[in-house]
Amino acid sequence: MRLLEDIIVVDFSQFLSGPSASLRLADMGAQVIKIEKPGIGDICRELYVSDVMIEGESTIFHAINRNKKSYVADLKNPDDLVKIKELLRRADVMMHNFRPGVMERIGLDYNTVKELNPQIVYAEITGYGNEGPWKDLPGQDLLLQAASGITWLSNNKQEGPTPMGVAVVDILAGTHLAQGILAALYSRIVSNKGALVQVSMLESILDFQFEVLTCYYNDGNALPQRSEVNSGHAYIAAPYGIYQTQEGFIALAMGSIPVLGELLGCAPLQAFTDNTEWFSKRDEIKTILSAHLLTNTAAHWLAILEKADIWCAPVLNYDELMQEEGYKALNMETVVKTTNGLEITTTRCPIRIDGKIITSERGAPVLGEHNAEIDNQFGLVQPVTKLANI
Repeated sequence: MRLLEDIIVVDFSQFLSGPSASLRLADMGAQVIKIEKPGIGDICRELYVSDVMIEGESTIFHAINRNKKSYVADLKNPDDLVKIKELLRRADVMMHNFRPGVMERIGLDYNTVKELNPQIVYAEITGYGNEGPWKDLPGQDLLLQAASGITWLSNNKQEGPTPMGVAVVDILAGTHLAQGILAALYSRIVSNKGALVQVSMLESILDFQFEVLTCYYNDGNALPQRSEVNSGHAYIAAPYGIYQTQEGFIALAMGSIPVLGELLGCAPLQAFTDNTEWFSKRDEIKTILSAHLLTNTAAHWLAILEKADIWCAPVLNYDELMQEEGYKALNMETVVKTTNGLEITTTRCPIRIDGKIITSERGAPVLGEHNAEIDNQFGLVQPVTKLANI
């Protein structure tokens, strides 16, 4: 399903945030041309985050660059820059995630590119925005988590700040950029004009916390307080959290404490009939509940709670998740094949259109794999003196 067929995206971004946005556009059928440095390419090719490599490159690179084309160009080389500018004349979207000022120095800033192509959607991700004292700081996921306050929302109260174990800021910023690009492309149909789409990683992770930040803004700037035990959410009453049992763990969301006490056979919980106490005394409630749940297994408790339609779930690791029919029914895994024929299992695009999943069989490109193809497609092989005046 190629919803964005005929949309040409020229993507200068590297590593995760920008490439995650262009991944989604590529999944939906756009032709994504990934501009890479000669000899090195995207830093993600070699910046390993684990000891798992595929064809000598990072697993992350392969996961986030499927269905894209690689075009090697030296942006400091005048001839290569002429080719890139000619390519941008024909593009629908240009993307990058460099720090403020980098594209201006190269000569590919928004105003310059807009002169080449007034209809282009120019999209950029920065770490902290283009203004203010933080604008030149490195936009790295862990650092943004640390600066945004989000590390004080996970774990128990007595524990230190705890980051999320996934590149949440990168992926959120990429998601927001893709949303902005799609909105600008739609607007272009009516206005026949391009647009500048800007996302900062800091704004993305702050937006991700809109629920808790709105509480902070409107509660006299009182800081969120994690519960002492089984913390799951700083602003939600007991029993919200994850609990250990005699065998395994279970997650409990919102619910009536007396009802929970009756179902579990825990008499002390039935005394908390005043629902305001479910927050004011949540540590006391959670301590009682956690001790009681240790008397039997997760399977035992879940059988009782699920039958009563209590919001609960088993806590699964990846091995356990893969065995569940609920996971298998989603067909979330897809297999892509590299140019060298290696098959790689990864996750598919999570969007369904008319009940159909969106898949792609083409893996991440070899560095510079598509130079000749793109030169021919856009007429970039001719001498630069014969190209349109730039």
